[in-house]
Amino acid sequence: MVCAIIPARGGSKTIPKKNIIPFLGDPLITHSIKQANNSEHIDETYVSTDDQHIAEVSRKAGAKVINRPDGLAGDRSTTEAALIHAIEQISNPSEIIVLLQCTSPLRRRVDIDEPIGLVRENGFDSALSCCEDHSFYWKKEDDSAIPINYDPKERKMRQELEQRYQENGSIYVMKRDILESQHCRLGGRVGIHEMPTELSFEIDTPEDYRIVESIASTLEFNSDFVKSTK
Repeated sequence: MVCAIIPARGGSKTIPKKNIIPFLGDPLITHSIKQANNSEHIDETYVSTDDQHIAEVSRKAGAKVINRPDGLAGDRSTTEAALIHAIEQISNPSEIIVLLQCTSPLRRRVDIDEPIGLVRENGFDSALSCCEDHSFYWKKEDDSAIPINYDPKERKMRQELEQRYQENGSIYVMKRDILESQHCRLGGRVGIHEMPTELSFEIDTPEDYRIVESIASTLEFNSDFVKSTK
């Protein structure tokens, strides 16, 4: 049994009602719900929310709703706490939990199904989506800037840097017992599903929203986005 859980509290500050703002004509959360329902491996899709409007939109889009207590929906509340509460409310326990964050709507079907396969069939205890990162990093130290991952005197080509991956916040898959025992979405043997950089943007600010919707328009994206250009 595999279930998807989409956390969607109503108290966003940077973008009011962020989880249900219009995105290419549909409420933002609708895209993640439909993507979960289109997955070959997800059996049930749930939305965890404290907001009745979000609940109504989610039911209409095809999700079951878990009413989240106010104490788990504050600015400091963790996603893990919401996940644990959610699985405690599900009568038919799922062995694998898929966390989809609706503020990362640019997913292909493969981006959900492959991480599930890593956990269900390939021996991983959890998995996450990432994009490859070829950036040059610096940090401030005392009164100077210090390079982190390269030597400016021996500047390498970007592709010659140590291979790194940036967590993009879109998809997390975990065994239920990992979540319950470690209170963390990632643990044990962790697998990575690589996504293209152009699909790895998150909506946290109004500027992010404009960027992500622009990318989606260029890609002719919709809730059934299934292009497999990896």
